[in-house]
Amino acid sequence: MHLASSLPRLVVFDMAGTTVVDQGEVPAAFTAALAAEGIAVTAEQINAVRGASKRQAVFKLLPETPDRERRTEQAYAEFKRDLARRYREGVKPMPGAAQTFAWLRERGIRVALNTGFDREITDLLISALGWNTGVVDCVVCGDEVRRGRPSPLLIFRCMELTEIDSVHEIAVVGDTTLDLQAGHNAGARWNIGVLSGAHRRDQMEHQPQTNLITSVADLPAIFR
Repeated sequence: MHLASSLPRLVVFDMAGTTVVDQGEVPAAFTAALAAEGIAVTAEQINAVRGASKRQAVFKLLPETPDRERRTEQAYAEFKRDLARRYREGVKPMPGAAQTFAWLRERGIRVALNTGFDREITDLLISALGWNTGVVDCVVCGDEVRRGRPSPLLIFRCMELTEIDSVHEIAVVGDTTLDLQAGHNAGARWNIGVLSGAHRRDQMEHQPQTNLITSVADLPAIFR
C-alpha cells in the first residue's frame, strides 16, 4: 500500500475520557443536577448515555411527564453550572494526547475535537488545557449540530471545517460505544476505541470498530 493511502487526512477525537482525563466529573454533575429535580439515577443509567449530547442525556434520564421539556432545561442548566465548577477546580489532558496531536499534525494530518458538551463548557475546557491555538484544527460541540451521537453529524461538521471530502480518509477516536456507533454511521475508514474512559473493553469490543487501544498515546502505532 502506498504510504499516503495508509494515513488518514483527518483524525476526529472525542474529549472527556479520550483526550481529557475523566475524573468522574460528568457522572457527578449528572447525579447532582437530577437530584435537584428529585430524581435518583444509577451509575448504569448514566453510563448508558455517556458520549451523547449532554442535553439529550439529561432528557433521557428524566421520567416521561408533561413538563419533561421544562425540567430538562432546568436540570441541564444545573448540570452545566455544576460541571463548570468541577472543571475549574482542575482538568488534565490525557497522557500522550498533546504528543499524539503533534505527531499527526507534523505529518499534515488534521486534528479535530468533537464533544457532547456545549460550546460554553468546551471553551472552558480548551482554555484550561491551553489548547486554544496551534494544537488542534477545529472543535465541534454538541449544541452546534441538530443531532448528537450516534448520529454522524459531529464528525461530518469536523470534515466540513477541515475541508476533508471523503470518509475513507478519516479516523474517529473515542471512549464510548456511542463514539464507535457514530464513527461507523459516518463510514470512517478507521473507527478506533480507546479504553481510557467511560466504557470497558467488553462493552467496546462488540461495537463496530477497527481497532481498540489503551489510550490516545498508542494511536501513532496504528499508522506507522
